[in-house]
Amino acid sequence: MESYKREFIQFLESAGVLKFGDFTAKSGRKIPYFINAGEIKTGEQIQKLGEFYAKAYFEKIGNKRTVLYGPAYKGIPIAVSVAVALAKNGLDVPFFFNRKEEKDHGEGGVFVGYKPSNNEEIVIVEDVITAGTAIRESMAILSPLKDTKVSAVFVMVDRKEKGKGEKSAMAEVGEEYGFPVYSVVDVYDIIEYLEEDEKNAENVDRIKKYLEVNGARA
Repeated sequence: MESYKREFIQFLESAGVLKFGDFTAKSGRKIPYFINAGEIKTGEQIQKLGEFYAKAYFEKIGNKRTVLYGPAYKGIPIAVSVAVALAKNGLDVPFFFNRKEEKDHGEGGVFVGYKPSNNEEIVIVEDVITAGTAIRESMAILSPLKDTKVSAVFVMVDRKEKGKGEKSAMAEVGEEYGFPVYSVVDVYDIIEYLEEDEKNAENVDRIKKYLEVNGARA
């Protein structure tokens, strides 16, 4: 496994973002592990998270200027931290996010921050994709923005789970909307990391059994 992937998984676990147990995903599936960006609580943690996303951004997109979109609520600090990390590495990009409820006074509207237009490309930064539900919600929210397009999505972890069919949710989302979905690590990286310590055997077994049922076939 690449060293940065191990470092990222160690970071997620130490920050309490990666947890093992019994959880219910937004899709309604009962899952044996959970990725929760809401556990990022300190300046150092959010700085590190942004740096990992920025590394993935440069690897996949290069120095191309896009507009970062962070879906409320967990995507908001992610977008801010990624924008800061990119700027520290010489790429200054704008960012924006949405309100859960549209504001009808002051500046009004559903969006806060930069207003993309003129064929600008939007990159969505999220915490994780399970069945693709959250990304589809984001696409609906972004649909009123004319003369823009979503060019990519970045998430922490590719869960490698089925979407509506046998393909992975990430693959389905990419095919449905015509853009790539990138992750810093995937569930098989997490399994490989856990297998390095025998005390994790139970969690490894539960995750593998879950993937036997819900894992993508393509």
